[in-house]
Amino acid sequence: MSTTLAAYTTSGGEAFQFWVLGTVAVIGALCTVLMKKAMHSALCLAGTMIVLAVFYLANGAYFLGIVQIVVYTGAIMMLFLFIVMLVGVTAADSLKETIKGQRWWAAACVLGFGILLIAGIGQAALTEFNGLGAANSAYGGNVEGLAALIFTKYVFAFEITGALLITAAVGAMVLTHRERTERARTQRELSEQRVREGKHVPPLPAPGVYARHNAVDIAGLLPDGTPAELTVMQTLRKRGQIRDVSTEALADLKALEQRSEERLGRDRDEEEASR
Repeated sequence: MSTTLAAYTTSGGEAFQFWVLGTVAVIGALCTVLMKKAMHSALCLAGTMIVLAVFYLANGAYFLGIVQIVVYTGAIMMLFLFIVMLVGVTAADSLKETIKGQRWWAAACVLGFGILLIAGIGQAALTEFNGLGAANSAYGGNVEGLAALIFTKYVFAFEITGALLITAAVGAMVLTHRERTERARTQRELSEQRVREGKHVPPLPAPGVYARHNAVDIAGLLPDGTPAELTVMQTLRKRGQIRDVSTEALADLKALEQRSEERLGRDRDEEEASR
């Protein structure tokens, strides 16, 4: 053939885009599995999803590219990030194996899936590329073509998938719901209990050092410069996520006292000179 189809050729820009973004996607996928912190893993997975969306857009699948960004990266991943931040998953939690032997089963599944994937790619033989042009032109566009297939040929599969997603959502709500077995105590009852137990009766002091810091992980300072433990919540104290600024505050206080003494000394000298 004197003329070569566009599907069989790759331009320099396309090749550069594939190798650069493909490398980023693979690194992000590996970091998703290897990162110790769940937050970092989620961010790496979000980056990989964005790269996949770029691949979809570059290949003319505009609907899939937009859905990849809006639904997966913009909705599902952000929801996952918010859940991780609210629940407070740490690296120590991921090391606790709740189901015995799950790591070996997971490794076996990954190995089997990898073998099947490599075997499938090795046996694939593509002699003709249809592309998206013919499919899109048949219905007037990419989105119209997907809509025609989803709501005609694959309508039952689409409805079954929706039912499965709704069932999964309801199941997650049922599993995470906890029935309250006793009446919630009022503020007066809680205050009376604190008085009877001899605990801190007034409200706890606010965190942070006034006029300097107001973060929840910074303990407030007492008049002598030592940190007050009551100003930081118990959860952060148990995790050891407290920033100590007492040394910095004491150094600043010492410098301020030194400057005050120097100024008072100058004022005293000026008074003696004026006399």
